[in-house]
Amino acid sequence: MKKFLLATAATALFTTGAFAAEVKIGIILGFTGPIESITPAMADGAELAMAEVTKSGKLLGGLTVVPVRGDDLCIDSAAAIAVMERLVTSDKVAAIVGGDCSGVTGAMLQNVARPNGIVMISPSATSPALSDAEDDGLFFRTAPSDARQGQVVSDILNSRGFKSVAITYTNNDYGKGLADAIQASFEKDGGKVTINAAHEDGKADYSAEVGALASAGGEVLVVAGYLDQGGKGIIQASVDSGAFSVFELPDGMIGDPLLASLGHAIDGSFGQHPGTDSPGASSYVEMAKVAGFDGTSAFSPESYDAAALIMLAMAAANSTDSQVFKSKVMDVANAPGEKIYPGELGKALDIINAGGDIDYVGASAVELIGPGESAGNYREVDVIDGKFVTKQYR
Repeated sequence: MKKFLLATAATALFTTGAFAAEVKIGIILGFTGPIESITPAMADGAELAMAEVTKSGKLLGGLTVVPVRGDDLCIDSAAAIAVMERLVTSDKVAAIVGGDCSGVTGAMLQNVARPNGIVMISPSATSPALSDAEDDGLFFRTAPSDARQGQVVSDILNSRGFKSVAITYTNNDYGKGLADAIQASFEKDGGKVTINAAHEDGKADYSAEVGALASAGGEVLVVAGYLDQGGKGIIQASVDSGAFSVFELPDGMIGDPLLASLGHAIDGSFGQHPGTDSPGASSYVEMAKVAGFDGTSAFSPESYDAAALIMLAMAAANSTDSQVFKSKVMDVANAPGEKIYPGELGKALDIINAGGDIDYVGASAVELIGPGESAGNYREVDVIDGKFVTKQYR
């Protein structure tokens, strides 16, 4: 009922506003697939930013911002390309919040975004390979590269005194990129990786994979997978067989549905996902609570920020044309300028419209570096009494 009311309110806002002109922004995420349990809060975050800007009436003379959702299935590049083509050619979206998973994001970038000149800002595609992708200045991400997460995992393992780990990863761009980054960082820091092996999603039985991991040994099993697919299956098989009892959980594994399935069985495990204890993080959580969704859900703050950056860049460029406003994304995301937090998008538009500068901090302490990706802050969590509990921020 809560989701129905939220959707109804959003629809009313977007269809009964006082402004005749509108701009459409696509939201392409895996609403079905291996991270389907976290994408609703991601989309809600993006739409919250759009509703905030529409309500302000201050974007380019009062444009109504209309979200258009598309399902990239997370791991199906052909489906992702098709849905983005539809949003671009039929729905006429001006930009995209998305994709979510790294492989489909890269496919959409090369096959649709670049040929059509459409800005994409991903809140969650973290593969290091995307840092070097040819993008014509069109691709940005509010989540950090897994090159950064690999070092964070190593730091966490070392701080807890672990000297050897086994690694399993989902067999795609995200999984391999992250697993390789973890191995490189952990070995550089003196740790031992006993095995670094892929697993396929969608299997009913992971006993063979777990058997190979157990034979290699390791104090901890690092599961660079998806919480609604093979990653959960690997953990379940490990718990059932007693092969491993402590798990390191990267960002694709952080979500309450994992604990709903495994609960106390993985107490003592730990992990991390992009997150910050900045002032914007707490205000975003409160805004999300009022809107009826969980603002602490993985990549939800980054989704709000992705949508906000698109709209603020449009304002700074005085255009909804991606080829025009793409050059303003880095400008509005970074200093100099007045710091802008969640709930202050109307204020930001006032400053931009008056010719001033802003430094968008947002919900995730945005700072875009290098090729237009987040510098990276992480929330480290422990699994205690079947719940994720914040340990610290890194």
